[in-house]
Amino acid sequence: MHPDAVRSLLCPVCRTSLTLGADRLTCPDGHSFDAARQGYFNFLVGKGTVFEADTAAMVAARFDFLSRGHYQPLADAVAQLAMPALQGPHAAVLDAGTGTGHYLNTLLAAVPAAAVGLDISKFALRRAARLNPGAVNLVSDVWQPLPVADTAVDVVMVVFAPRNAAEFARVLRPGGRFVVVTPRPGHLGEIAGQTGMLGIEPAKEERLAASLEGHFTAHSTRDLDLELELEPVDVGNLALMGPAGHHLERDGLEATIAGLPPATKVSARFRISVFEPVKQPSA
Repeated sequence: MHPDAVRSLLCPVCRTSLTLGADRLTCPDGHSFDAARQGYFNFLVGKGTVFEADTAAMVAARFDFLSRGHYQPLADAVAQLAMPALQGPHAAVLDAGTGTGHYLNTLLAAVPAAAVGLDISKFALRRAARLNPGAVNLVSDVWQPLPVADTAVDVVMVVFAPRNAAEFARVLRPGGRFVVVTPRPGHLGEIAGQTGMLGIEPAKEERLAASLEGHFTAHSTRDLDLELELEPVDVGNLALMGPAGHHLERDGLEATIAGLPPATKVSARFRISVFEPVKQPSA
């Protein structure tokens, strides 16, 4: 693991610094966290989290879909927009909602950086730890205080994941970048209804801006459209890998997939938004 990534961490119990030794993170107050056999650390403490983590089946579907390269242009675009903030010898990135680690993997292949990946799903972190062994991969709830020190990272990435604006602003260095990916109207519209996917919420962009107010200012946006030709297995993975995967009736989905043609044309519509932390007034 990158030493700068370890140095950026805080104990989730007492908020002191952590050190790594023999696959164990420890703090001066004696709290310790052993690495799971699959290479991640579990930082859910106390009552853990009230949120529902992605299941093994949902994670497997996401891994299979992303491994087939359908969203690689999106990963490349995210990396391109994050890279300008990752130029120093101690550059660091936080991938909040890292999932299987595919987007972080593309970024780290393009630019060397210390990396921390967070997710609440241990099934996702098992995949992410194998894909990004040099990163520190943590089971952690983004709605709790992040186990990351103040001004410790240059980039925060959030790809289809929750956004804790106050905490992201706290951990970003001055001049850092907050890179957010959201779906646009029409995203996967050709298959969303018949597969039971959740629709795009109205006024999504307005709510994003409102949620960041006081913490971030807009830097730039980029819209990315992908025209995909998907096999039935890909359509099934798309339906299962998203939030609807928690509630989909699998037999019904399999019946729908069985009735699809060999190739289905699908439009993916993304918006990549880049924000900068609000400059705090001098003391």
